[in-house]
Amino acid sequence: MDIEARYQDTLDYLYSFVDYSLTRQTRYSPEQFDLDRMFVFMEQIGNPQKSYPIIHVAGTKGKGSVSAMCENALQTAGYRVALYTSPHLQDFAERIQVNRKPIPHQAVVELIDEFRPYLDAGTKLTTFEIATALAFLYFERRAVDAAIIEVGLGGRLDATNVVTPVVSVITSLSYDHTNFLGDTLSEIAGEKGGIIKPGIPVVLAPQAEEARLVIERIASEQNSPLIQVGKDYLFAEISHSLSEQSLFVWPESEQSLVNEYIESAGFEEWEPTRLHIPLLGFHQIENAATAYAALQTAKTRGLPISAPDIQKGFSNVFWPGRFEIIDNVPPIVIDSAHNRYSALKLRLALDDYFPGRPVVLVFGASEDKDVDGMFAELMPRVHHVIATRSYHPRSMDPEHLRTLAHRFGRPVLVVEEVSDALDEALRIAGEGELVLVTGSLFVAAGARHTWYNQIDPLLTE
Repeated sequence: MDIEARYQDTLDYLYSFVDYSLTRQTRYSPEQFDLDRMFVFMEQIGNPQKSYPIIHVAGTKGKGSVSAMCENALQTAGYRVALYTSPHLQDFAERIQVNRKPIPHQAVVELIDEFRPYLDAGTKLTTFEIATALAFLYFERRAVDAAIIEVGLGGRLDATNVVTPVVSVITSLSYDHTNFLGDTLSEIAGEKGGIIKPGIPVVLAPQAEEARLVIERIASEQNSPLIQVGKDYLFAEISHSLSEQSLFVWPESEQSLVNEYIESAGFEEWEPTRLHIPLLGFHQIENAATAYAALQTAKTRGLPISAPDIQKGFSNVFWPGRFEIIDNVPPIVIDSAHNRYSALKLRLALDDYFPGRPVVLVFGASEDKDVDGMFAELMPRVHHVIATRSYHPRSMDPEHLRTLAHRFGRPVLVVEEVSDALDEALRIAGEGELVLVTGSLFVAAGARHTWYNQIDPLLTE
């Protein structure tokens, strides 16, 4: 049997365990997410997660972008850097990377084969827990210098929470997975804040007051230094275009110098740290400031990195499917927004980059998402809706999406396949209109795959 066939058999085996990402659950509890069994498993395989310094990143939105920026900056500085994220766009191996190269399929097969005796003995481990252990062990075997570990769901009971990081990071918090994490921002913040470890510093992105107060309380209880972006680290947008944006970022201790720089209209010899990022939208400015603060904190805890390395790393970071403009005539924007807050940020980015342009919306979402909320934010810009679905088992029936969109008074066409939906959107988009694909990372992934496969099949291999 060739390696690709063995790889597919291995994935089938991996997904034969409980996978809460593929089912709709009503509770997020220790009965389902038991960290004790994860700690036992990690002990069984030698606790590889203790072999390298870790930046642990939780949040509702932005954690992938922050992780990517931290990873790219550290790699630019010469570190061998591991990156663990979820879900993937095309291939499971994308979740587990070293220096942005996905784990080889053969390594997945071999490491899961090592796990099989333990797993076949009656374990209650979930698919995500096994995948997380696989990542930790692979990173140890590759002798990485540092790892950026993104939380899968929540934080407190997430499989990644067996780590003791050099710094914890909490990105923007908003309503998502409420059936798991709670119906209020306080409850959600309590779950996300569960990654805060005693004495370990935590970097907090700008938050709604309700969420911020909860994180402040948890950090105080854990005696963990709290570094708040917007308070301890400040930032300001400089400029933006369709290809990049730039910002200043500085610690609060440099505010007097920044004041002089402002008063001089930029003619002072000194200036705050200037960052350029190819990721678009003001929310990415916040993410960049958060990643910068995380790296500055990690610098004091054994991961030294220079300002030029951060600047270079941020300037060429790649994180697809996040306000990604894949063509200009007509503009095609792909975004992975999947809750109301991220849909609002998406609409604000559209207003900023494409003011006044009517939108042909290709939309698909998971059945447990707040589609009404997302539509409420997006529909003021939408001229026509094409309802579709991804390959994901929890995808909402496009006919139901049609019903929901009709409540906002928009014409709707149902096109089941994402590839066909994108083609139809391009067919009906009039002069001056743009095509927006959003609602789910899986729909975004399907559209990217379709587009780049049509241009050059090698781009998707």
